[in-house]
Amino acid sequence: MQQRAKDTRLAVIEGAARVFAEIGYGNASLTDITKRAGVTKGALYFHFTSKRELALAVIEEQHALVLASGAEIVGSSKPPIDKLISLCRMFGQQLLDEPIVQGGIRLTFEATAFQADVSGPYEDWISTAEQLLRQAVDEGQVRPDLDPAAFSRYLIASFTGVQMVSDVLAARKDVMLRIDQMWEFMLPALRMGAST
Repeated sequence: MQQRAKDTRLAVIEGAARVFAEIGYGNASLTDITKRAGVTKGALYFHFTSKRELALAVIEEQHALVLASGAEIVGSSKPPIDKLISLCRMFGQQLLDEPIVQGGIRLTFEATAFQADVSGPYEDWISTAEQLLRQAVDEGQVRPDLDPAAFSRYLIASFTGVQMVSDVLAARKDVMLRIDQMWEFMLPALRMGAST
């Protein structure tokens, strides 16, 4: 794809993400999206055949953006639990700063409206958390009887809930505080009886 076409496609995705984040999938129209993206309907239809296809592209772009940002943290020399905390904080900051992340997350929560399977990003995060928790067990950073598979599911479910409740009650203004509080509750459970 030529650079100009790539730039147009990304502009459409960014415009769509902003509209979806603000008013949701059901209320968004392609006219709203073209206005926000600053493109013609022809340019939009060149890249996307429907609102559903565009919503799926926003979710895909959101996940790619988060994974790219997270790769540096996962590849760092930090201890595994510190990596998990940093990943949560990075994601929380992106929820505040990145329109594509805001739009993608809202669409994930509304996926039944456009019959989309959005399990992939959750499975990726659960898998990453499980790998880091296994490392933490091996390194004695957490208690040796921890079940990394079970705890990773609990962690991602808790983190998702923290985001949702922060959005509902405070328009995400307190999301970073709530993420830190989540970890204040989780760390003692992880470390109880650990050899650290």
